[in-house]
Amino acid sequence: MTALAPRRLMLAALLMAAPALAPAASAQNRGEVAVYSARHYDTDRRLYDAFTRETGIRVRLIEGDADQLVERIRTEGTNSPADVLITVDAARLARAKDAGVTQGLRSAVLEERVPAGLRDAEGHWFAVSQRARVIMYDRTRGVPQGLTRYEDLASERFRGQICVRAANHPYNVSLAASILAADGQAATEAWARGVAANLARPPQGGDRDQFRAIPPGQCQLAIANTYYLGQIGASENPADKALFERLGVIFPNQGAGDRGAHVNISGVALVRTSPNRDNAVRFIEFMTTAEAQRIFALGNMEYPVVAGVPLHPALVAMGEFRAEPVHATQSAANAAEALRIMQRAGWR
Repeated sequence: MTALAPRRLMLAALLMAAPALAPAASAQNRGEVAVYSARHYDTDRRLYDAFTRETGIRVRLIEGDADQLVERIRTEGTNSPADVLITVDAARLARAKDAGVTQGLRSAVLEERVPAGLRDAEGHWFAVSQRARVIMYDRTRGVPQGLTRYEDLASERFRGQICVRAANHPYNVSLAASILAADGQAATEAWARGVAANLARPPQGGDRDQFRAIPPGQCQLAIANTYYLGQIGASENPADKALFERLGVIFPNQGAGDRGAHVNISGVALVRTSPNRDNAVRFIEFMTTAEAQRIFALGNMEYPVVAGVPLHPALVAMGEFRAEPVHATQSAANAAEALRIMQRAGWR
């Protein structure tokens, strides 16, 4: 979280300084769509370019922190030029809906392509990509025994072995909120205390820093998202390829009747005051086309939400898994308490 602060401050400054977009009628005539995005990946620009090539609609992009973008849309009110909001994490999508900045969208195209568990029941958001939060280990040491569920990370057998980023990062808050929903407050408190006691070092850095600490022996287990490891596996750098080959992946909670591996989603929403609604709907539907889904899967190493889209070999090598259903509203409702639990447990 600390490492991201300068970047977020810079983005916030750019956001506040961004010039106002053209009036709605003029934008509509020029065939534009204004996208407010909390995703900051070069591959996303390939998505936007592909959309423009196919439709002739130009994408006007504003990037920033998710909460800042939601607040900006809310503050702009009916004068907002925003047509589409893109952000990461189901809880943030739920908060955007609760803030009244999105609107329901009924689309036969989207309802056919995006599974019901990966979209809002009222059409306020649709997932466009997924990444699983998994446990990574050193293959040279063998598969860790007694570690098949997130709950197992609290076991004393893993004392001093775990690397994970700060508790207040949305990835960890989302995971803890999932455990809170599944196991209840008392069990989540015990789990968080166990994980905090099992840390190999104080939380630091991003997800890549966690699994990069495994080969030198700084930790034996890392909690991280799959797309970070997938990007390492897709690298042409020999050192990255060697690291990818050395690390094994455990997709937790895969047993019969268990809830499945926790996933973080990226989602897209139609802004309530969209001045270019038709263009916005075309954009949202495009994000679920085979072409766009391939860019998510092959360019940024994320799992597609649409069935039948090929995966990068690096993702295939990690293995198949069953995902936990996405409950955005529940995740948002549990987020604050989940963070308090982790911090009380000493997970900073």
